[in-house]
Amino acid sequence: MGSVNGDFVVKVGKKEVVAAVLPFQEHWLPFTNLDLLLPPLDVGLFFCYKKPVSSMSYGSMVSILKKALAQALVSYYAFAGEVVPNALGEPELLCNNRGVDFIEAYADIELQYLNFYNPDESIQGKFVPKKKNGVLSVQATELKCGGIVLAFSFDHRVADAYSANMFIVSLTEMVQSKPVSIAPSFRRSLLNPRRPGLIDSSIDEMYVPIPSLPPPEEKDEPSDHLISRIYYVTADQLNEIQSVASSNGDKRTKLESFSAFLWKMVATFAGKDNDKVSKLGIVVDGRSRLGEGDEDKATLINSHFGNVLSIPYGSKTISELIEMPLSCVAKQVHDFLKPATTKEHFLGLIDWVEGHRPEPAMTRVYCVGKDDGPALVVSSGQRFPITKVDFGWGCPTFGSYHFPWGGLCGYVMPMPSSVRDGDWVVYMHLLKGQLELIEKEAANVFRPLTFDYLNL
Repeated sequence: MGSVNGDFVVKVGKKEVVAAVLPFQEHWLPFTNLDLLLPPLDVGLFFCYKKPVSSMSYGSMVSILKKALAQALVSYYAFAGEVVPNALGEPELLCNNRGVDFIEAYADIELQYLNFYNPDESIQGKFVPKKKNGVLSVQATELKCGGIVLAFSFDHRVADAYSANMFIVSLTEMVQSKPVSIAPSFRRSLLNPRRPGLIDSSIDEMYVPIPSLPPPEEKDEPSDHLISRIYYVTADQLNEIQSVASSNGDKRTKLESFSAFLWKMVATFAGKDNDKVSKLGIVVDGRSRLGEGDEDKATLINSHFGNVLSIPYGSKTISELIEMPLSCVAKQVHDFLKPATTKEHFLGLIDWVEGHRPEPAMTRVYCVGKDDGPALVVSSGQRFPITKVDFGWGCPTFGSYHFPWGGLCGYVMPMPSSVRDGDWVVYMHLLKGQLELIEKEAANVFRPLTFDYLNL
């Protein structure tokens, strides 16, 4: 399975700041109301490449990356800025071409021995850079075998995964001298609140102003803690789960079915706490919804750089989740998800934030106390551009998001496999005990990601 203990050394070499190749006028870019719903969290993602067939040197690869980055930051200038609080205490983006921290490093390990199954040991703190300044950091690490790991860390308040994917694909297009397929849009007026606002009461059930929350509870020494693991799920298993989830006659999506299956597994682990309430949230991208009925707006919102997300969630007691068949749990998922997949929901959410500013707010699914049941959020990474990230030395052998956030709420992101069409690679950040139970009870579904599967 590779380097089981993560016992290898990454030596950091050169560090520099890469700025946009063309100067631009310093200016302020306000956060949209949907950006303001995000806490100050950094998101990581990484791509692993075999040694280039062309025998391209590491130095050549780094030079190509830096040149493309300097070009891309002309259009994606938000990634070259800094987040600064304004007079009201709200974050704003200072677009000053501060630049992006670029780190060069060397790891004394071969690609085939990296333990992707356990990214806490093999990836965290080694390949994904800890962002110290600005909005985006990049690290390019040469491997002992001549391969390379390219990793990014960015401020979630500035960009969601859709925006990050758009940026990375643009990077590769610039290297290949292709026209950029989607130019980013920073037109904040697309997400302006309505006058007067129109807010459905359901928003109050999903989001909460942070000042209205009770003070943080005193934390006892936790008996369990969140860890990260990466699995793969075969297309056959996904189809089987979807078939069982749809057995009551209503066709459920793969994401609904998978999320329902996972929710039941997490509830099973907490089985002794029958009366506690468990929460499941699913991240919804609002771009396609906000563009409904307006072709010009649809084109612009499709290229919007920033956050266009909502996280609806459902709640059920542990006993209900354990007793209900998968098809019933999938119906619960479908029912809480459906109202948040409309244009009116996102317009109402924008209006709701406006009504509470400058108070910060957050989704209620994150609000987990020590006496609550387990909570988790599932975010679809099916747009993860694993087959498009070719900088001239081939497509990645493997890539994944890496998001070990704090708190008590779990996080799961399924992404397309780079090896087999229809398979999923699943990044999971859950309690250690939950993952141990899932590996025991659903070993046929969640299979540890190994170099054998990746054909290394």
